[in-house]
Amino acid sequence: MRMLLAGGGTGGHLFPAVALAQRLLEVEPDSEVLFVGTGRGIEARVLPGLGLALETIDISGFVGKGAVGKLALVPQMVKSLVQSKRIIGQFRPEVVVGVGGYASGPALLAAKMKGCPVLIHEQNAWPGLTNRLLGRWAQRICLSFSESDRAFHHGRTVLTGNPLRSGMDDCPPIPEGQPQLLVFGGSRGARAINDVILEVLPLLQQFQGRLTILHQTGTEDLERVRRGYSAAGWDPEGVVPFIQDMAQAYAAAHLVLCRAGATSIAELTACGRPAILVPYPYAAADHQSGNAQALARHGAALMVPQAELGAEALGRLVSDLLEDRERLLAMSAASRGLAKHGAADLILEQCRAIAREH
Repeated sequence: MRMLLAGGGTGGHLFPAVALAQRLLEVEPDSEVLFVGTGRGIEARVLPGLGLALETIDISGFVGKGAVGKLALVPQMVKSLVQSKRIIGQFRPEVVVGVGGYASGPALLAAKMKGCPVLIHEQNAWPGLTNRLLGRWAQRICLSFSESDRAFHHGRTVLTGNPLRSGMDDCPPIPEGQPQLLVFGGSRGARAINDVILEVLPLLQQFQGRLTILHQTGTEDLERVRRGYSAAGWDPEGVVPFIQDMAQAYAAAHLVLCRAGATSIAELTACGRPAILVPYPYAAADHQSGNAQALARHGAALMVPQAELGAEALGRLVSDLLEDRERLLAMSAASRGLAKHGAADLILEQCRAIAREH
């Protein structure tokens, strides 16, 4: 199969697409895969290292811009549409998969104009703007959450779950030995989480010398957070801008502190890792709070709203959990019980189906 995957910008959009591409190449080694994104998105940093081909287009987001700003983007939109039509014409995909993010818009529109079958994968409970607008043109819309069906035309949606990157389904149980805390706020980091961790470090003195922290900060906060670790007497070696091997990071972790995006939730449950979840408060329809509450109701995670993210309370939570292995194991079992496996295969079945129909 010749598959073009359009979109990205953030890890939440990109990594399910990576998982889908990797699964296709695993089961059909003769297949060809091409990503379409931008030179500024995470795809430009991640895909070359994975050996996955990327073509870039010149497009920026519309969300958050006023009328004048949106009008100024019209020439860029036209240019990106022309670029997308050229890429599709050269690659000749059998199916075009949109994964969200503003780069997917021109590519899906160009696919429609070229007569290519289109499938959309929606990761979140409430779809992003691009997927909501373009869903009316798609032959199939694959959902990670049944709730997102309300945003699309009924009859074309299929509940598949969220594809997982290689290695997530093979994550071992929580390891023995000294505790490890994994902290991240998404592919670009989270300022609120970075800030509160620096305040929490002095409250974890009883763990110094035996607790390892792997902390993904994003590039903008990296040096500031490293200095904060050093000032608090903690080794800054584990403070990194981006974690390439997330499967290994989950495997080593006893506890995870992170946002509650759909991809993170899917990975946490597949790996069975206890978590303290801090939902991003400005997500569309506050869907991250819904994600976090779903895990909290089943005892798989604790939810802390960002407005209540205080150092003393968080430090107490982290300390109590890391000192209570039995509770961590119970949370781990609850988390694994919520995992949905086989999403990539289900989406590939839909890709093959619409390719045959076309």
